[in-house]
Amino acid sequence: MSLLVVQHQETCPPGRVGTWLAEAGVELDVRRPYAGDALPADLSGHDGLLVLGGEMNCRDDEVAPWLPAVRELIRTAAQGATPTLGICLGHQLASVALGGEVEVNPRGRTIGVLTVDGAPGLTDDPVLAAAAGGPVVQWNNDVVTRLPEGAVGLADNDHGDLLLARLAPTVWGVQGHPEADLFVVTGWAVKDSGSPAVAHVDLPAVLAEVKAAQPEVDAAWRPVAQAFARVLADRREA
Repeated sequence: MSLLVVQHQETCPPGRVGTWLAEAGVELDVRRPYAGDALPADLSGHDGLLVLGGEMNCRDDEVAPWLPAVRELIRTAAQGATPTLGICLGHQLASVALGGEVEVNPRGRTIGVLTVDGAPGLTDDPVLAAAAGGPVVQWNNDVVTRLPEGAVGLADNDHGDLLLARLAPTVWGVQGHPEADLFVVTGWAVKDSGSPAVAHVDLPAVLAEVKAAQPEVDAAWRPVAQAFARVLADRREA
C-alpha cells in the first residue's frame, strides 16, 4: 500500500502516525514541497493521502504556494473515493477544499492535551472510533467553523471546538496532533515561547502534560492508524 504524505514544514513530520502506518504495512511517499519536492498531479499510483499540519493558515497560498495543489489533491481524493486523512492544517485544508469554512478561534490559540468528546456517530466510524474518550495534543490557532455539505462532525474537544470529522465518505479530519511526541511538541514550545499569543500558557506544564499523556495517546491513536491502514487495504483489494 502506498500513501502520499504531504509534509508542510520540517517541524511537523509524520511522527508516530507514520510509524504506526508503516508497522501496518503502509509505504509512505513523503513529499516536502517546502524543500522543493514536487506534488503529483493526481493520486494514480497511491492508495491514499495523508496531509499533515503546519503553522500557516489553510489559505496562506503566498506563504506556502503549494497549498492550492494540496486542496486540489484532496478534492480529487474525495471524488475518487481515495482514503484521505488530514491532521490539523490538513483537516482545515480538507474542510475548505470540500466547501467548509475555517476561521481564527475566537477563544485564542488552543494548546495542551485535550479530550475527544465523541458524538454518537463516532463509535461506528471505521477509522476514528478508537479515539473516543482518549487524549490528543492540540496546538492550533484556527478551527473549522462550518463543515462541508454532507460532512459529519464526530467529536469536539472539552472546550467545545470541533476535533474530529468525516468530511466526505472517505475523507477524515483530525484537528489534534496524534502524531506529535514530546520531542516535536517541545520544538513548537521553544519556537512559540516569546509569542504574546502564548503569554497566558504555562508551557513547561503543557510539556509535562504531553509527556504524562503519551501512553494514553498511543493507546487511543495507534488503533486509528491501523484502521486507516485497513481502509487503504480494502480499497486496494476492491
